[in-house]
Amino acid sequence: MSMWWSLHLRREAASVPLARRFLLGTMETAGVDPDISYDLSVALSEACANAVEHGGDLGDAGEAGLVPAGDGRPGRACGQYRVTAYLDGEKCRIEVADSGPGFPSRRTLRTAAHPSAAHAAGDPAHPRTAVHPPATAESGRGLCLIEELADHVHFGNRPGHGAVVSFDKVLKWREGALLMVS
Repeated sequence: MSMWWSLHLRREAASVPLARRFLLGTMETAGVDPDISYDLSVALSEACANAVEHGGDLGDAGEAGLVPAGDGRPGRACGQYRVTAYLDGEKCRIEVADSGPGFPSRRTLRTAAHPSAAHAAGDPAHPRTAVHPPATAESGRGLCLIEELADHVHFGNRPGHGAVVSFDKVLKWREGALLMVS
């Protein structure tokens, strides 16, 4: 058996713990090992916080949270972002998509199991990872933390406008877990 869910959340700080609790509740009910659940919930919190902080321009969003599309009609929702989670017998994949400016070019797939890929700068066969902030920086560690907590991470841009952070992790299950029974 597998399951998935998707949440459309406002770009507000209160949405971050809401998404995290929803994921933790789902994983507990399904029977995922608590350590794996915790790692994924922290990674999700960081991705959501990134979407809240950088996922659009609320100043232009207006009261309804919509900005005109290129043709002047109301369109893309800048005041919100989307979280989607897929759980199956082997892994959990989480995607957080926003309507912000996106990531700078050249920030792409990174496999945590192969850290050597992070050091092959300039080689398209070995994509870059998130840039580590200076030790004295007050923020900027979220994307690096996601890379450390997940097995595979992808930082990409949606066609048009917006960033997508997707990551997955191989699951461990408690004995008698619901998803593993079938």
